[in-house]
Amino acid sequence: MLVSDSSILRVLRLLDESPTLTQREMARELGVSLGKTNYCLRALLGKGFVKAQNFRNSTNKRGYLYLVTPEGLAAKTDLTRKFLARKREEYDALRLEIERLQREGAGTAETP
Repeated sequence: MLVSDSSILRVLRLLDESPTLTQREMARELGVSLGKTNYCLRALLGKGFVKAQNFRNSTNKRGYLYLVTPEGLAAKTDLTRKFLARKREEYDALRLEIERLQREGAGTAETP
């Protein structure tokens, strides 16, 4: 399973806002399974975009603070820029399609 750019961006944004969330809470917020959340976090840890610090008793696996690293912030910025560009392209294409359909609809409308 590969981690998509949109998944990486969503996790980085969530961790930047709420670094003390448990993986279960992250999964709920993201609307994905706990397994996918764990997989994404491991990928981000492996890339050096996130580091985990145990801030409670080490036997409590839920006691981690997930910190976005400077590399993670740079990746988040880059992914946000790409996401925004892609959404602008989609918006422009949709706007043109709506205009075309409106012109077609106006040409077939009955005149009183």
